[in-house]
Order: sequence, then C-alpha cells, then structure tokens
Amino acid sequence: MADPAVVGSGALVTGSRSSSGKSSSSAAENYQLARRRTLQVVVSSLLTESGFEASERAAVESLTEMIQSYISEVGRCAKAYCEHTARTQPTLSDVVVTLVEMGFNVDTLPVYAKRSQRMVITAPPVTNPPVVPRALTAGQKRTHPHHIPSHFPDFPDPHTYIKTPTFREPVSEYQVVREKAATQRRDVERALTRFMAKTGETQSLFKDDITAFPRESPPLSSLPHSSYLSLPPLPPSVSLSLS
Repeated sequence: MADPAVVGSGALVTGSRSSSGKSSSSAAENYQLARRRTLQVVVSSLLTESGFEASERAAVESLTEMIQSYISEVGRCAKAYCEHTARTQPTLSDVVVTLVEMGFNVDTLPVYAKRSQRMVITAPPVTNPPVVPRALTAGQKRTHPHHIPSHFPDFPDPHTYIKTPTFREPVSEYQVVREKAATQRRDVERALTRFMAKTGETQSLFKDDITAFPRESPPLSSLPHSSYLSLPPLPPSVSLSLS
C-alpha cells in the first residue's frame, strides 16, 4: 500500500523525514544523517515537479540512494582528474570532464537550470555545537614557534604539561605546631565527651541547653548516708587499740 506524503507549499514531504530513528551521538553520523535528509527533500521536490502527489517510502529511499551514489561518483572522478594534473582542489573543468566521461550531455545543464517549474529548496539552518567550558585553566596557551608550520595541531592545554606541585612542604614553625597540637587535643576531648554523653547518663551545667558541657552522672541513692550506718562492727583488736 502506498504511503501518502504530505504536500505543503508545493513540496512533497515524505514520512521518512520524521522517522529517522535514534539520533546518533558522533559528529560524523550527524553529518551523514543531515545529508541524507537533504537528499530526501531534493528527491521529493523532483517528484513534485514531475507531477507526483504521493510516493512509497521504499521508492523515495531507492531514488535517494541512486542520487547519492551518482554525486559520490562525480566527486570521486573529479578528484582523480584533479590529482592527475598535480592539483589539490578540483575545478569546474574537472567536473565537466567527469560528466562527459559518464555520458552526460553538458549542454542541457543551462536549460535545465532555467526551467520555470523548478523548486527552490531553502538551506538547512546551521547550528553551532555548544561550547563545552574547560574545567582546568592554568597558565597561558603557547603558540607555534617559527620552525613549526601553522597547519600543525595546536599545543594542548597548559595544565597537561606545566609543572604542578602535588604536595605541600611540612610546617616546622614552633608556634604553628603547638597550636595544631592544642587544636587536635581539644577536638579529641570534645569527641570523647560527646561519645560518653550519647552512650551513658549525663548531667549538664545549663538547664536551657542540655547538650552544652555534659558531664558523667554518678549513681544517685535515696539515702546517701545509709552506707555509713550499715558498716559491720569493728573487731575487738581494733577497738582495744583505738581505746
């Protein structure tokens, strides 16, 4: 069954544009996907110019693959002719020779370009990749010396090769050492006091804040003097020596 396409503003837009699947993460795959979508728009426009109102998705994919292969072959042959003449950038003459070699009539290009029913495709919007802030910034970035060509890669970030000390020298001043020892001793005493306050019964010097200055609570007795009254009698030898 045919998959009808949505025609808007005279352009044939197929459903394959919105069903691209999972978006790729790398820049190369994103470029390939964007180029594929652009070719699909071109194929849809050519079908609209030819009088089609709907098309199957498989047909659009096949035509897109054909036009992609044709453009790739033109570029490959033009580059081969360019390198054959000891050049690095292809020119218009290289492309013309390539089209003639592939059996294309070059004289029909001006007439085809000036056709009245042709459709103009707007260029896709260019989105700049987001700039990732650098976490480490140290020193000033170096430039290439005179003996290094400018087309070579830039130097890496300075934090990758500059000298960075990874340790601190020990403090040997008497006053600083004594202050540090006193601070550590106070922290240890405070930690032990809090541990005893949490694990046993304590008393506080202040009724408003029971957590301030806790001290260990001794066992309380209802009759504290009873222990002295219930002492056993002294032996005779002790009583005689006392008399």
